[in-house]
Amino acid sequence: MKSQQRRGLIESERFLRDFPPSSRYLIGVSGGRDSIALLNLMVDLGYKKLVVCHLNHQLRGASSRDDARFVEKVARNLRLDCEIGSTDVGALAKRSKLSIETAARFARLAFFVEVARRRRCSRMFLAHHADDLVETALLNLFRGAGPGGMAAMRKFSIHRIGKTELTILRPLLGVWRSEIDSYVRQNELEFREDSTNAALHSSRNKIRHRILPDIEKLFSRDVRKTIWRAAQIWSEEEAVLDSLVSTETISAANLSVAPLRKMAVALQRRTIHRWLRARKVADVSFDTVENVRSLLEPGAKAAKVNLPRDQHARRRAGKIFLD
Repeated sequence: MKSQQRRGLIESERFLRDFPPSSRYLIGVSGGRDSIALLNLMVDLGYKKLVVCHLNHQLRGASSRDDARFVEKVARNLRLDCEIGSTDVGALAKRSKLSIETAARFARLAFFVEVARRRRCSRMFLAHHADDLVETALLNLFRGAGPGGMAAMRKFSIHRIGKTELTILRPLLGVWRSEIDSYVRQNELEFREDSTNAALHSSRNKIRHRILPDIEKLFSRDVRKTIWRAAQIWSEEEAVLDSLVSTETISAANLSVAPLRKMAVALQRRTIHRWLRARKVADVSFDTVENVRSLLEPGAKAAKVNLPRDQHARRRAGKIFLD
């Protein structure tokens, strides 16, 4: 492998040095080339206590079952523990009125957190890479997200379900798909090819196979690296802004109007967004935040605004609360 191609993987190895190989970690393995590459890399680096986690989404019939059996075989050959789950993601998407991709993401997270609870393991490695970050940034931009949404895929992220907290680690975010392909070929790794990755019916695949190539052809340049750098900057700036939001305010049952009015607009939005998410409000969009923020205006006629799924935010006696 050429040194330039290897650079991203070297950075990943440096990232992994902060996590002792002697400790136990979960690792998400779909059976595709990305997760198989990360699994092989970590085993080569001495991680012998990995718990391989795979969720069958039940979206491709026998092919999905074959993926699960393949992952079990890989884990067995490496003498690693393995956890296999199964969720009817199609039914979940229909029941919850979510896209298949969103429902699959929620199902995977719920499965991972459940395994983390049972295994008493608080850290998990996932194989998202640089191309995934770029595609996610564009997808969220087209959906109307701000810098936070475009920097949503980070090397560290913490997820809580109930009393269980799971830290997601993404050591490959600086590694491009082409580098992973080279690593897989060099190490002659077997993997499962997901046929849906080539289909254009999903928004992500349209970005991957049509939109990004068209933009690069139009501008005659590698725009992926430009978007990747912008996402890194947004991520770092997001961390700074998040640090300015009071955790006491987020955890409070009500929002005090007077202190919010004194904040810069960016901090008002961030505080309201995080407060709503902490209250388990679903689908918190820009418009949702702006509707709640309108309650801060001294001359606001309305003291009540609608939220998704038949919830409401009200202002009374200088406080904003949900009902």
